[in-house]
Amino acid sequence: MTDESADQFKSLLGRLNVLIVEDEAIISFLIEDMLLELGCGSITNVAGIPEALSAIDESCPDVAVLDVNLDGQEVYPVAERLKACGVPFVFTTGYGSDGLKPEWAHTPVVQKPFRADMLAKALLAVLASAQSG
Repeated sequence: MTDESADQFKSLLGRLNVLIVEDEAIISFLIEDMLLELGCGSITNVAGIPEALSAIDESCPDVAVLDVNLDGQEVYPVAERLKACGVPFVFTTGYGSDGLKPEWAHTPVVQKPFRADMLAKALLAVLASAQSG
């Protein structure tokens, strides 16, 4: 990632509340570390759908990172809630965009494994889209 794009990311994400929904603890912590390195302000980690919905109700995030498959359950109820609240998000999955249901095909996907710059670009895209939309 260039210094310019890192600065752009930090200026956009620095004060935002980010929700990570990921059932694999090591991956969740890796994503959290990436976001912290990129200047993220506040991060909430949850591992399942009920916890994610509760976290959204308690403190609606500004942006979210959603693993598509949470221990055999699809994360789409969380995506629906975020969409209803107007919260931008990206999906993460090992299957890429082919791993999404057709109605979610327009949502940005970061294919696992990924680097911080890939996550940053996807988050910048959804944040920019939300600001212009």
